[in-house]
Amino acid sequence: MQQPATASRSAIGFILVVAILDIVAMGIVIPVLPPLIEEFAGSTADAGWINGVFVALWALMQFVASPVIGSLSDRYGRRPVILLSAAGLAADYVLMALAPDLWWLAVGRIVAGITSSSFTTVYAYMADVTPPEGRAKAYGLIGAAFGGGFVLGPLIGGVLGEISPRAPFWFAAALSALVFVYGLFVMPESLAPEKRMAFSWRRANPFGALMLLKSHRELSGLATVNFLLHFSHHVFSAVWVLYAGHQFALTSAQVGILLAGAGALDMVTQGLLVGPVTKRLGDRKTMIVGLLGGATGLAAMGLAPDVVWFALALLPNALWGLAMPTLQSLMTRLVSESEQGQLQGANMSVASIAGVASPVFFGWVYSLTVAEGTTLPFPGASFLIASAILALGACLGWAVARRAMRAV
Repeated sequence: MQQPATASRSAIGFILVVAILDIVAMGIVIPVLPPLIEEFAGSTADAGWINGVFVALWALMQFVASPVIGSLSDRYGRRPVILLSAAGLAADYVLMALAPDLWWLAVGRIVAGITSSSFTTVYAYMADVTPPEGRAKAYGLIGAAFGGGFVLGPLIGGVLGEISPRAPFWFAAALSALVFVYGLFVMPESLAPEKRMAFSWRRANPFGALMLLKSHRELSGLATVNFLLHFSHHVFSAVWVLYAGHQFALTSAQVGILLAGAGALDMVTQGLLVGPVTKRLGDRKTMIVGLLGGATGLAAMGLAPDVVWFALALLPNALWGLAMPTLQSLMTRLVSESEQGQLQGANMSVASIAGVASPVFFGWVYSLTVAEGTTLPFPGASFLIASAILALGACLGWAVARRAMRAV
């Protein structure tokens, strides 16, 4: 029987490797999935709303599965949950590689939403092995791992997509299988048996998990900021790739390169800047800087007159990477050690609610702007709306985080 991991570099290293491999696998399919949907759908306008529905399906499954997975990890440990998820993702990518039509792709997105819910466990694992005062930096490292995955993933996917639109899915399946094998033989458990909590369907169902967020007024407020953050962010999954192809005629390889650049910037922000910036400004101010930076970047994308300006907008947008680690850090301080998995499950549920509504909304807005004879011929409208929502989150976060800091 494996011994629980301590707050050591090796334990952190294990979970970062798992995170980066998972995200590489997910990032590989990003440049090719929307064009594949467009190929099946037959038009850009239809692809906009269908892609939004697919992203919403993924998020809906996250909403249902995340609190269950978070609670299971509180009961049985983080390691078995991560292993099962990796195996499920590998099988799902094989399914999507073989998909002959939109219905198969829809099933694939549903399965992916369930199996990728293990990201809640990744954050809970990190909370297990780091003290509260070090969690903003630790979550920044996870964000950097995600950013590194999004550097390699879209780049590999864009290149493979030029060879065959199915090749990226096979490669993603192989990477998920690698995560399973790596975790099986290398990754230690992080949650000691005496710190585990009995499984309860009251806590594990998505609405029961959300009750945790009502246990503190400040936690509810920060959860609202979390919702607005994720609602805005889904403009990327719903619209970004289609917009880049339609507005600037970018190929899948070029889209992959741009996404890789965005991932590199995010990796630098979360891996190198979160620690020193939070040390200087504190979690609250750092979170606000991140939210306002993201709002600026989104507005610049929506107003970009050419591909150069569109690419340059990724620079202020990269500051968005300061927001999530500090928001997570503030929230973890408001619950006990035995509730960290439930908290991450609840957070993922909030993100999933945003992920159900947001892609459908932004996909619908985008479809209106590119449809023949449209009365709103401005494809960048989705980005401007997302920018305004994120700015609202910054205003709310400024007030709520101040109360949260006093409550700790």
